[in-house]
Formats: sequence, structure tokens, C-alpha cells
Amino acid sequence: MEANELGPQGFPELKNDTFLRAAWGEETDYTPVWCMRQAGRYLPEFRETRAAQDFFSTCRSPEVCCELTLQALGMEVTMVPGKGPSFPEPLREERDLERLRDPATVASELDYVFQAITLTRQQLAGRVPLIGFAGAPWTLMTYMVEGGGSNTMAQAKRWLYQRPQASHQLLRLLTDALVPYLVGQVAAGAQALQLFESHAGHLGPQLFSKFALPYIRDVAKRVKAGLQEAGLAPVPMIIFAKDGHFALEELAQAGYEVVGLDWTVAPEKARDRVGKTVTLQGNLDPCALYASEEEIGQLVQQMLNDFGPQHYIANLGHGLYPDMDPEHVGAFVDAVHKHSRLLRQN
Repeated sequence: MEANELGPQGFPELKNDTFLRAAWGEETDYTPVWCMRQAGRYLPEFRETRAAQDFFSTCRSPEVCCELTLQALGMEVTMVPGKGPSFPEPLREERDLERLRDPATVASELDYVFQAITLTRQQLAGRVPLIGFAGAPWTLMTYMVEGGGSNTMAQAKRWLYQRPQASHQLLRLLTDALVPYLVGQVAAGAQALQLFESHAGHLGPQLFSKFALPYIRDVAKRVKAGLQEAGLAPVPMIIFAKDGHFALEELAQAGYEVVGLDWTVAPEKARDRVGKTVTLQGNLDPCALYASEEEIGQLVQQMLNDFGPQHYIANLGHGLYPDMDPEHVGAFVDAVHKHSRLLRQN
């Protein structure tokens, strides 16, 4: 174990680095697996204690990661039960950008996030690596302009067409906020980072390459440089652009070690398109967890065959849904470990 793995905080030694090795593209004895959950909405024990929830029960879903970042920029946020974050005063005019805080202050505003990461890393006691998260600039912009979720993202896309310069100004500001936030997460104990572009699918190839991809690339480049400047060891970075299948090749060359796939992408075709050097992550349909445990095993076996044994991290093609049976989640994880070991024996 390298000395820097213990870190300045004296973190416990990592006992299971399979996920990190797969992310770096190294050979592994079995396929690592993890799931993104809609925190506070998935595990029953969290749902039952909503009123008493502390930071840990709310910081682990993509929407809440977005909420934290935007609060730090001065956006007022309310949590609507069952719907997620809502912004009572969304950005409607160009002049609304003036009321946003300086992105340089974001890291200090989110110090409690860093403290939580450090505490979580300590409590994990080296059992598994800790993954840090953030929403990508375009996805953050959609929340700011739409005021919450939207089926069409029409208001946010209107900005792209009617106010392209102001849109780029906002996306640059969000990038400037994200870079120190992600570097800070690693300094606090995160051992990998995932950037999620949850609303990639609303853009299509032209808008994506103009308003999303440049900032996705910039985040990776600047975070890696920032880690180096801070004297921190590099960590693998994951990009997950939901419904961004039209940009797989570009995402594979955007500076991330891992490309996450949603369940609408055929694994073999994805592998052909991105090549052998990038690690792929995904992509079982989350609703497959409603199937019997036996069928989950069969679906996992097919998925593992399609992805192949190396350069691969098993995952769902999106997050867990609130009513999913934890036993079925366990069956998914067990099936990945079992079948991936068998696959390596053949």
C-alpha cells in the first residue's frame, strides 16, 4: 500500500481496491459492482426517518448533489417531497446571473460536505472505496433555469438558442464552481469521482457538442491539474451522460477513465465504438430488479457476457427506485460477483 493511500487524515488502509483497479483499466479477479441510489427515497430505514435525517441520508443522490452546488451559488432551494429539489426563483433573464455568488466561494460554502466525506471515509474503515459526485454544468443549468425537473427542458434550451453567450457565461461559472468542489472532495477523502450529465438526452448531437461536451472536458482537465497542484494522488473519473449515446465516442475521449452507460445502449456496440482502453460502467435496466431473483441472475449473466470480463464495472443504467426490494439489489450484486468469476475461468 502506497503511503499516500493513508492520506494526511490518516485514513484506514483500503482492503478492497477492485473497483479502483477496474476504473484505471487494470485486470481484476471479478467484476466490481455498485449502485446509485435515490437517497432518502430508497432504503426503508431512511424513508421512515425523513424528519430526523442528517446530511448522510440526503447527500448521495444526483439531484441532491445538484442542490448542494446551486445552494452554494446563492440559489434558494426547497425540497419537494417525492419530486426532489425545487428552485422558487429560477433564472429567467440574463440579468439574473448577477445575483449568483462568485464560484470561488463555493468550496468554502460546502465545507460541511467535505467534513461528511472525511467522516464517511473513516467509517468505511477501508472496506470499499468512496466515490465523490457532482452534476455536470448543463445539468446544473437546467435546474437553475427550469426551477426543478422538466419533461422537455424547454426553458433551459430556449436559453441555448436565444441567449447563447449568456448560456456559455453561466456554464463557465458552473465549471469554475465544480472544479474546486471536486478537488476538495478528493482532498477530503473521495477515491474516485463521478460527473453526471443527467439531462444529456434533451440536447441531441449539435447542442451537446456546443454546450455540454466542452465543459465536461474542461472539468476533467482542470480537476486533474488541480489534484496535481494540491499534491494529491490522481483518482479515476467517471462520466455518466444519461441518454447521451449519440456522443459515446466523444465522451470516451473527454479525459475520463470510465464512461457510464444507461440501459438503452447495447454493451457490445458501445465497446466497438469506444475501443478497448476505456472502462465501461453499467447498464442493467433498473426495473430489472422487479424481476425474480432467478431472472436477475440470468440478466446479469447476459450483461457480463456482452461487456466482457475486463475494463468493466457493473452498475444499473440509472439509480435505484424507491420501491425496490433490497433483497433483489443483493441478488444483483451477488450475481455479478458469481458470474464474473465463472466468466474468467472459461
